[in-house]
This record gives sequence, structure tokens and C-alpha cells, in this order.
Amino acid sequence: MTAAGPQRAAAGVVTAVSRSATHTMTKPTGDAIRLLAGLGVEGDAHSGTTVKHRSHARRDPTKPNLRQVHLIHGELHDELAAQGFAGLQPGQMGENVTTRGIDLLGLPAGTRLLLGDEAVVEVTGLRNPCAQLDGIQPGLMKATLARDADGAVVMKSGVMGVVLAGGVVRPGDAIGVQLPAAPHSPLHKV
Repeated sequence: MTAAGPQRAAAGVVTAVSRSATHTMTKPTGDAIRLLAGLGVEGDAHSGTTVKHRSHARRDPTKPNLRQVHLIHGELHDELAAQGFAGLQPGQMGENVTTRGIDLLGLPAGTRLLLGDEAVVEVTGLRNPCAQLDGIQPGLMKATLARDADGAVVMKSGVMGVVLAGGVVRPGDAIGVQLPAAPHSPLHKV
């Protein structure tokens, strides 16, 4: 147990990494990305200390960037394929890191994801699905939304985080999970 909470062994794996220097929905995959502490993904349009998402920056460009890294669980691609959204590829929905084996949406705010040997990303919240998803395939945005048993909207398009410790992240890297101290706070859109 650490001061920040219990540490678990590798819970998942990185299956793909992506970045784009421009504000495009799809981010090309690569062999590796470098995470920079306090900034995000080196060479990615969303890297920086203040908000870079265009609609958020229009509202207040001085807000802290809580969306430095976007992670999507590869299991979402499987779910969408089963609904008829064939051919979705890692990076296509704008994520920097595609994972397997971790319930990203079920993590509490403040969870630290240990990516590879050095990088640490703190989960800040949920990614709000964007209408640009429908440009990939019609109906994709709606497919990334659901309702829970109480009727509340569930956003399934991944989580956002900030980089606490930099490092190189590659497909095949293990992902460890360090939960924050209790009580846990659920994720909300950022």
C-alpha cells in the first residue's frame, strides 16, 4: 500500500498509441508516444498546460488542461463492432492510448495509471462524445452513449487524464492501476 492508495499488479495492456499534431478526430497510430509531465503527448495538438480542445478553449483558454491524454478501452471497439460499426481502428476515435483489460469507465477520479516503465497518467474524468464521431460512421456518437439502470447517461468514449510522470509508451506495455485513497469519487465529463 502506498500513500495514494493500494497498488495493484499490471491490470491491463496498451494495445495501440496514437497522436496528431493537428486537431483531427483520427490520430494515426505509431510505434511509441512520449508523455511529457504536466503537458501530455509530445507532438499532439492537445498537449499543454492550458486547455487545447477547441470548443473548451473558446470558452476559457486559461483553464487547466485536464484532457492531456485520451484513453479508450479496446473492448469498446468490440462492443461497437457487435452493433454493426465494423472496421473501427485504434486512434480513429481520437484516443492517444488504446487499452485492454481495464474497466477505464469504472475507475474513480484520481486513479493513477502506470503505463510501461515510467509514465504515470492521473485520470481526471470522462470524455464527452463528440458529434465528429458521426463523421467516422453515422450513428457512432449515439452508440457511445447509454443509460444506466437509473436512467442516467453513461458516456462510453473513454477517459481523460493528465501526465504526472513522463516516459515512452508502446503497444504491449503493461498498465498498472493505483487507486486513490477512499472515499472514491466517480468520473464526470471533463
